[in-house]
Amino acid sequence: MSEKAETKKAESEVPETKAEVKKQEPKAAPAPTMSAPVAQPPKRTLSALISRSVAAHPWHDLELGPGAPQVFNCVIEISKGSKVKYELDKKSGLIKVDRVLYSSVVYPHNYGFVPRTLCEDNDPIDVLVLMQEPVLPGAFLRARAIGLMPMIDQGEKDDKVIAVCADDPEFRHYTDIKQLPPHRLKEIQRFFEDYKKNENKQVAVNDFLGAEEAVKAVKHSMDLYCGFIVEGLMA
Repeated sequence: MSEKAETKKAESEVPETKAEVKKQEPKAAPAPTMSAPVAQPPKRTLSALISRSVAAHPWHDLELGPGAPQVFNCVIEISKGSKVKYELDKKSGLIKVDRVLYSSVVYPHNYGFVPRTLCEDNDPIDVLVLMQEPVLPGAFLRARAIGLMPMIDQGEKDDKVIAVCADDPEFRHYTDIKQLPPHRLKEIQRFFEDYKKNENKQVAVNDFLGAEEAVKAVKHSMDLYCGFIVEGLMA
């Protein structure tokens, strides 16, 4: 082959345009990009998206404590000195305003309920807690049962446990209602006899019972609650 022919053959093997050269070049891998971290919503927000309600229910979720039925946790609904009648909304677990008392009286002591208990009226057992200071509605504290106030409210049994705050240095040494000044018991009795009179509702308060009967009442309400839970699981 002549030198001229070899030159022509070599030229035919070389790409004729720059575009053809670019087509034959391998594409470079794209440079890695650093993406910003995705913000994660708080766990409570995630829980709220998964569950319709994430708030603890004070009646069902708060434990009674290891000392029950003698010493137990209780949730305060109404502060000492309040004329507003608060109560537990059993569906939501929130404390709601039921009414303002019609009579010119105020609650003589903090008033609430014992969690994980049940009475014949389908409510948790009520408790009146004697202590130095008013407590905000919705707070819970440790209480010691020292007595029981048998009460009939419009023909229905509505007994109240009388207790003292187990962490109040002025009241925690009381172990039985007989140790309280007699006048204090008269104040409590008179309040419950009068606080519904202007609503034309009849309330009868019987003689106070001691700590032993109070503990029995709390234990009975604990048993009723357990039976209620078992029935619900089997339904």
